[in-house]
Amino acid sequence: MEPVIIVLIILVVLVFIALIKTIQVIPQASAAIVERFGRYTRTLNAGLNIVVPFIDTIRNRIDLREQVVPFPPQPVITQDNLVVNIDTVIYYQVTDARAATYEVASYIQAIEQLTVTTLRNIIGGMDLERTLTSREEINAALRGVLDEATGKWGIRVNRVELKAIEPPTSIQDSMEKQMRADRDKRAAILQAEGVRQSEILRAEGEKQSQILRAEGEAKAAALRAEGEAQAVRTVFEAIHAGDPDQKLLSYQYLQMLPKIAEGDANKLWIVPSEIGDALKGLSGAMGNLGGLGGGGNGSPGVPAQERREKPTID
Repeated sequence: MEPVIIVLIILVVLVFIALIKTIQVIPQASAAIVERFGRYTRTLNAGLNIVVPFIDTIRNRIDLREQVVPFPPQPVITQDNLVVNIDTVIYYQVTDARAATYEVASYIQAIEQLTVTTLRNIIGGMDLERTLTSREEINAALRGVLDEATGKWGIRVNRVELKAIEPPTSIQDSMEKQMRADRDKRAAILQAEGVRQSEILRAEGEKQSQILRAEGEAKAAALRAEGEAQAVRTVFEAIHAGDPDQKLLSYQYLQMLPKIAEGDANKLWIVPSEIGDALKGLSGAMGNLGGLGGGGNGSPGVPAQERREKPTID
């Protein structure tokens, strides 16, 4: 009985192993290559799959998700004979598991070497300045070449990014000095422009202030002139309303003479021609007043007729 039990145990183990090999569970976003007697048979997709045990074998399991592969810095010579180190990152995705398994031995290594050679071809036609400022152009050119070359490998290159472009240390020092000089130049230009704008605004403010001050003085002078004209008009109307005679006018002339003479700086007097007529009128008025008191040409209080008739004593 013991050999029979051993045989049964062996059969159970073989059946269990066969079941394990028969049922293949493939995770999501993965694929498996099945070979029968060393020849490609089919590709297993995600889910539960049945294979023939001991006849079908799983050659390779491939992740179909997008992969990110950074490559180490690669020395590249520019058009102006400068060596720069460029770090690249490739974003790719396997679209055909069979082609990725049988068309290329190691697609990761193949992509790396293709990236290096393509970078050297692209950067070799650019100088350093253009290389540093044309990352988008380099990425597009590199992606186009890689996508065309890796299509037959069942791989799609989604993105190519340049992580860093490192020129030589001496070039970096020169670039830093140039950038510092450019920043100082821009700062000086901005400062000069600010001073210029400030001076312009100050001049505009002074101009507006002078214009407003002149307008104010002109309006004030106009108002003063208008007030003086109104005062003269009022005095003139009052004088005409009072109907003054020549005597009153002569008296007013005499009253104005002291005001004309006021001030130490008055070296020259300007006497109007009408002052003579005024003095004559005033002297006539004084003569009439003297005649009323007693005679104008003789002794006071004695009539002229009596003085004429008085005999002379020899």
